[in-house]
Amino acid sequence: LVSALLFEIVFTAIFVIVILGSTGERAAPHLAGLAIGLTLVAIHLVGIQVTGVSVNPARSFGPAILAGGNALAQLWLFIVAPLLGGALGGLVYRFKILKV
Repeated sequence: LVSALLFEIVFTAIFVIVILGSTGERAAPHLAGLAIGLTLVAIHLVGIQVTGVSVNPARSFGPAILAGGNALAQLWLFIVAPLLGGALGGLVYRFKILKV
């Protein structure tokens, strides 16, 4: 459970940093979609083995409601972790902790 929580937080943060970096004023706007799309694909390719990948709380909600049981019991993780990861990614980008 801890590895799933950390994965979702870290990779959502990375995804948010890529989104902000590729759509920022210094970025080449025609490459934003490619950068965002390839990052999302890479996150899913790596994460499918770890958590089944969410990175988006809205994407997790519907399937968990329909599946019920264990999926519904773990739904909190796929809501809380991406929200924390998004905030972390935004802070990292905002305060230029990484040189993006």
